[in-house]
Amino acid sequence: MKKIKLTTPLFLFWAAYSKACDACKLQQPKITRELTHGTGPESSWDWFIVGVITLITLATLFYSFKFLVRPGEKSKEHIKNNVLNF
Repeated sequence: MKKIKLTTPLFLFWAAYSKACDACKLQQPKITRELTHGTGPESSWDWFIVGVITLITLATLFYSFKFLVRPGEKSKEHIKNNVLNF
């Protein structure tokens, strides 16, 4: 409980700090206006790269959950049993 009391103010401070400042909000497109500092994407290739990276991340997340729950392994000593049986 004491850990939660100590980390809550830190989290709230970090959440407020990570928001974009007013000058950066003016330089960002509408979709990223509140999220990032600095200038926005400078070309369509920037959005393409972000989209590809997002797809790779989502596919990795999907397959990691898929193989964690159903790895195809029948052994009782498989690592999934250690993870799923907390």
